[in-house]
Amino acid sequence: MDVHQNGTPNDPNWERKTLEKIALEGIAEQRRHRRWGIFFKLLGFAYLGVVLAYVIDWGDSAERLGDGKRHTALVQLNGVIQAKGDASAERITAALQSAFEDKGTQGVILRINSPGGSPVQSGIINDEIMRLRGKYPNVPLYVVVEDICASGGYYVAAAADKIFVDKASIVGSIGVLMDGFGFTGTMEKLGVERRLLTAGQNKGFLDPFSPQDANHKEHAQQMLGEIHKQFVDVVRKGRGKRLKETPEMFSGLMWTGAKSIEMGLADAYGTVETVARDTIKAEDIRDYTVKQNIAEKLARQFGANMAEGATSALGRFVMH
Repeated sequence: MDVHQNGTPNDPNWERKTLEKIALEGIAEQRRHRRWGIFFKLLGFAYLGVVLAYVIDWGDSAERLGDGKRHTALVQLNGVIQAKGDASAERITAALQSAFEDKGTQGVILRINSPGGSPVQSGIINDEIMRLRGKYPNVPLYVVVEDICASGGYYVAAAADKIFVDKASIVGSIGVLMDGFGFTGTMEKLGVERRLLTAGQNKGFLDPFSPQDANHKEHAQQMLGEIHKQFVDVVRKGRGKRLKETPEMFSGLMWTGAKSIEMGLADAYGTVETVARDTIKAEDIRDYTVKQNIAEKLARQFGANMAEGATSALGRFVMH
């Protein structure tokens, strides 16, 4: 561009062109901001969609579950059996009740993949299965074991009409344990003095910061033995003459699915699909499992962690 000696351009329209250039750059900048705004909005919607996918149960709708058509009802028991979690007695029994009550249900499959858990929660589920089987005698309940059905998981399974496994499933662990920690040696090394005051000579039962009391240990062992006997009685009642008892059967050992069939702890090989198709004769499988949403999981987990922190030092009875 030519300029005069005083520094002004020779082009008489230079001001207009400069303004046009500034205006065009401003428009381009606005478009860039708009594109980024759209991108972040879409990203926000995608994030919201993921959250909703977890919060909302996208399983079978209530309308479909209650339409009266012939089907196999599925209830899933996954993970540790405990009061706070997906495998709580409250959730499993509620799902089982809905499954049995549906007039279209031809049979119920309880799919178990659990290492065990609370003997109380397991016992509640077992009792409810027996009650529902008595109330709906024409609706069979079968357990299908996937990876593992041990301890409290097997306590539940023993109530079924039949138990189906994979040849490599892990089955058994018919026993009870009580775990905890003792810190007396560590305290001595650190020079920490334990000051425990109680009203009642056994109120400090199994206190982890005091030396183990022989009477307390004996009493705890008696409780373990009593709960173990309850477990054994439930298995014997549920399996009946199918059991081929051996000294090891109720020792807490576990076996493969193939071995469990030989021992009478299970009945046959099968999956959810094969049992629905070949045994129940209703290939339409509908899931009645009661699931937690994110808010419930966070609230329950927080409460469970608080309770776990308060009780773990004292020890706990667990079917594992």
